[in-house]
Formats: sequence, structure tokens, C-alpha cells
Amino acid sequence: MNKMIKVLFCGLLLFAADIVKAQDNVAYQDETVRFTVVTDGVIRLEWQPEGRFTDLPSFVASERDYPEVAYKVRKDGKNVEITTSKMILTYKKGSGKFTKDNLVIKAADGFFTWRPGMKQKENLKGTFRTLDGLDGDLQTQGWVKDSKKGEVRPFEDGVIARDGWTLIDESENLLFDDSEWAWVKEREAGECQDWYFMAYGHDYKAALKDFTVFAGKMPLPPRFTFGYWWSRYWAYSDKELRTLVDKMAAYDIPLDVLVVDMDWHYTDPGRGGWTGWTWNKSIFPNPEKFMSQMKDKGLKITINLHPAEGFDYWEECYPALAESLGKDPAGKDRIEWINSDKKFMTNMFDKVMHPMQEEGVDFWWLDWQQHVYDTELTKLHNTWWINYCYFSDMERHGDKRPLLYHRWGGLGNHRYQIGFSGDATITWKSLEFQPYFTATSSNVLYGYWSHDIGGHLGDSIDPEMYTRWLQYGGFSPVMRTHSSKSGALNKEPWVFTEEYTNVIRQTVRQRYDMAPYIYTMARKGYDDGIALCRPLYYDWPAAEEAYDVRFRSQYMFGDDMLIAPVTKPMTDGFAQMEIWLPEGSWYELHTGVLLEGGAVVKRNFALDEYGIYIKAGSVLPFYGKEVENLNSNDEDIYVTVFPGGEGCFKMYEDAGNDKDYADSYATTSLSNRWNGNIQTITIASRNGSYTGMPSERNFK
Repeated sequence: MNKMIKVLFCGLLLFAADIVKAQDNVAYQDETVRFTVVTDGVIRLEWQPEGRFTDLPSFVASERDYPEVAYKVRKDGKNVEITTSKMILTYKKGSGKFTKDNLVIKAADGFFTWRPGMKQKENLKGTFRTLDGLDGDLQTQGWVKDSKKGEVRPFEDGVIARDGWTLIDESENLLFDDSEWAWVKEREAGECQDWYFMAYGHDYKAALKDFTVFAGKMPLPPRFTFGYWWSRYWAYSDKELRTLVDKMAAYDIPLDVLVVDMDWHYTDPGRGGWTGWTWNKSIFPNPEKFMSQMKDKGLKITINLHPAEGFDYWEECYPALAESLGKDPAGKDRIEWINSDKKFMTNMFDKVMHPMQEEGVDFWWLDWQQHVYDTELTKLHNTWWINYCYFSDMERHGDKRPLLYHRWGGLGNHRYQIGFSGDATITWKSLEFQPYFTATSSNVLYGYWSHDIGGHLGDSIDPEMYTRWLQYGGFSPVMRTHSSKSGALNKEPWVFTEEYTNVIRQTVRQRYDMAPYIYTMARKGYDDGIALCRPLYYDWPAAEEAYDVRFRSQYMFGDDMLIAPVTKPMTDGFAQMEIWLPEGSWYELHTGVLLEGGAVVKRNFALDEYGIYIKAGSVLPFYGKEVENLNSNDEDIYVTVFPGGEGCFKMYEDAGNDKDYADSYATTSLSNRWNGNIQTITIASRNGSYTGMPSERNFK
């Protein structure tokens, strides 16, 4: 049968919701109680015996302006009833503190009935601080601060549950004050209730978007974030790093981020240690020149910080910092690191961090793993707060998009990407666990975990295991290889046999091929709160297989790709995996066959094959092999149409590393439609604009 392809162009319209002050959404208030409708699926419930309600943002509920919401209020002499499209709240007026006897919330469709004190039964979980020492989810080390050797590491609760409702209790959480650089503030003494009740049934995506309305959006990282990061715990000299970068190019391996681990600074007694702030001039004689040379090659630089031990007198930055704090610049007293001390943090950024950024550091690898809570404000979680401080400092200074690479501090930390997951063991069990861990983290909007691909703790590298781990890394939020400080753990691509080197190159290049698709899905994370890697139950909440532990490593990679990682070794040249394909038709990328979903299938994968399933009929934007990094945005787009049905896609683009992306961007709609034997591929006209946008773009 003959097929004809047409290319059409059409326009595209975008709409924005009206935003109002939170006070405009107050549905009911009396002397001690206030109810605020945040969205049709979220209500804030406050009780305070003196009626002193706070409008200051809290660590989780950072936003106080909400969209207009349709709701109804009915009052009689006994009760107040607030109705939205998703729930009905009934409260006995004048009855004080919320209890099971005076407050009830029912789902509008009857899915649940909730009263204070009820416990969730099926929370779908979120994430936890670090994978340090873990073999899968089992702790193998004794040095990790918040877990014990031999225990299974538990997940923190997430925002969503199969119960269909979630209560987030902010009654005792810390607040931000209203200063120009918002700082931590304790709540007033005394009892209060400050709750956020979420109603969503099984519409998990709606719940996550609702969460962003009061807890803030998941920021869009710079475009270069989605390229390949080279990282290794190794005392490279600047010459060795320059050679490594040149060798990557010679092997035709793209690269965007160069990570310099802690040996950039002195580590010997009397000049440095685990904490250090002075470049080691024996291996980096001219740091500014080195970083400039790397930037000439299109790379971004991040360096490792372990700041907990503060600043000793031998550091080059000590005199300027000491003087700014009113201390003797010629003295020898250590300047202690206290996260809650605003004067210290302000001057530390001004005298230490900003000068290093001006020399060429693009963003920080903040590796805080010391005391959990602040030494002065004992309720303040150090990891949570230091993440806020570094990220917000970048928001306040410079014109680049804020980016931080750090550990998870708790609910609300989704506003400060990227996550560093820590030092996992090099085992197949760890590889099997990481896709599940990453996808589940989307339940708290922590959508950008960066793992030590290939594992960290171990004595040797199994090339097959490493290759499979790298293949997973290509379909993870951040593709960054890393390992502990051992000559036996060198993951430079050329140290392997040709068979493995070729697959490594192919895997990294495939990541770059998909960059336009990945970046579009990252924008969706900002707009809708839906992470790049997300569990299957977002799209198939009624299917038991989507929750089944047998398939917990599977996940959606954006809207159109299902990834089934290979997490076990090959037998006779193939790894056999059991895969659940949801209903619909799926195009298996490595074989080119269409598979019908709604079934569990067994598939075999050679070393250069992987479990990549694309919705039939999808039309997706990819790059070609000419792309070497993600700095520019004028490369040819390969509109890639997959057989088996129809599809559409709205490709997103922006300036790549600016702060104006919320409103300064462009989209291009792509669609694939059939009418009898005529297939129509539509590339719509570009809608919107941004600084530096190319006047035209080639599509192939």
C-alpha cells in the first residue's frame, strides 16, 4: 500500500491561570479557626486559640498566592460546610481544636471519608537522604549518620497514597521571615494546628500539581544538566583533566559537566582536610586558567565542598572572611560553620563563594554529611537549610539559572535541585534498587537524583554490570559516572575492551540524541510537578501490576517512553527480563517490533540492547550525531515517528541557562495522524520567543 507524507504548519495558543492572594481564598474564619481553599483538591485548616494565624511561608508551604478556585460555603447555626469539586468539609462551629468529633472531610465522589486521627494505610512513599553504604536498601556501613548497619533503609512518606487523601501537618515546622533574604524563623510558642488536606482519589498527577501550588514548583535545571557528567574521586591534576577531556572528544563521547572532587583543595594537616577552601597549587597551579580552558571546550565546572568544619586560619580566604565578621584577620581561631547564623552565611557567600564563582565555578557540589541539626537552632535540619541557602544565593546573584548538587534534606527540598544520592555499593542489587528509588522520589517532587553510576563502594568493576548501570544512567535524571578513590575503579571509557567501549560510547550518544525530548519533559516537571522518571501507577492507577514489587524497577521516562532496566547478568550472551507492558501497543526500540500491552512478557537483551518501549505512534524530537554538548540550541531536529498508531508532542525550547524561562520560551507542536493510507506529519509554526532564539531551525 502506498503511503503519502504531508508536512503542515499551524499556530498554537497558551493560557495562564489567574493568581490571587491567599486571603481571597479564605472560605471561613472565626475567632480561632480559618479555612483557606488552595485548589479544588487542597484546603488549609488552621486552629489557633488566640486567632493569631500566620501568613508567613513555612519550609514546606512556601507559597501564599493561589489560583482562583470555585467553591461553595454553607453555614447554619451548627456547622460550616465547604464544598469543592473534589471534597466536602464539615466543621462544627465554635468547637475549637480539630478532632474526629467536630471535623469530617468526604470525597465528592464517595472515595473516602476522613476524620482527624485517621492513619493512611497505603502511602506510596517518597525518598530519603542518601544511599550511602546501601546494598540495594540494606545498610552495610556503620558510619552513616541516620541509619544503622544491617537495617533496611525506610522511605519517608510521600505526598500521595492509594487511600486517595493526604494530610500534611505544618503545625510545628519552621517558617521563613519577611526579610529581603528570607531567613528561618521559629513559630510563636503555644499550641496550634496548621494542616493541608489533599483530596485526589487515584488522580496522582493532579495531587502533585496541587502540591506545587502551596509548596512551590520543581525548578527547571539548565539544559547542560541533561548532558553527560564526568566525575571520579581521584586527585587529578589540571593537565590530567585536560587530557581526559581531549580523549573524550577523540573517542567521540559528548561531555557537558566536569566534576572536580575534593582534591581540588589541600587535604594535608595544617593546610586542609576533609573541609578545605584553598586550591591545591601543586596540581592546579592556575585554577582560573584551567577553568577558562575547560569553558573554551564548552564544559561547566562544579567542585566538591565539605563545609561543616568551617574555616581555619591557614585558608587563603580566612583574613577577608574574618574581617567581615569582626574577627582578627591575623588570628588563629577557627570560624565555625553555623547554618542558622545569617551574618556568617551572608559574609561567607560574599567573601568565599562569589569570588570562586567569578573565577569560573559554575555551581557547587555540596556534600554535607556531618551533624544533622544546627548547633544553635536545634530544630533546624542542616541539610535542608544549607540547600536553601546555596540555591537562594544563586537566585539573588547573577543572571544564570540556579543549580545545586546536594543531598535530600526533607519535604520541600524539591525546590533546590539536583540531588546527590551518595556512596552506594557496587552490586547488582544496588543497580536494581536505584530505578525504583528514583521513580518513587517523584512522589515528593524530588525529580533530579544524580547517582554514582556504576556504584561507589567496592573492590573492582564488572564491565557488564557497569555497562548496564550506564544504560540505566542514560535514562535517569542526571547521567553522571563516579566511584570511590581506587585505581581499580577507573571508569574512563577507554580502559575497557573495545566491545564495552563501543557500547559506552553508544549509550552516551543516545542520551544526547534524546536531549530535546528530555528537556521538554523537564519543563513539564516545572509546569505540572510530574518528574522525568515517574512510577507506572501515575498513568495506570487501577492496574495492580503498576504497584507490584516484581516490576518496581520499571518506570515512565517522560510521557512516551517506558523503561525496563536490565538489572541482572547475561546467560549465554543474553539477559532475560520479565516485563509488564501496560495496555496499548509498544514499540521495542532495540528490535523494532510492536508488542501488545496488558500482559507480562519475557524479553532477551544482548549487551548493546536495553528495555526501551515507546508508545506506538509517538512523534518525538531527537538530535543527530553532530551534537557534542548542550550549550547551543540551533541544531537540526530529527522528527522521529514510531509505527503503530497516532501521536502528538509539544517540543519545548528556551535560552538554556537563564532565569527568565518561566515566561521566555517557545514551543513547536508535532503530530502524526492517519487517514486511510495517508499519513500526515504536522510540524506547527513555533509559538513564543526567548533571548537568542535562532530565526529558523531545520527539521529532518
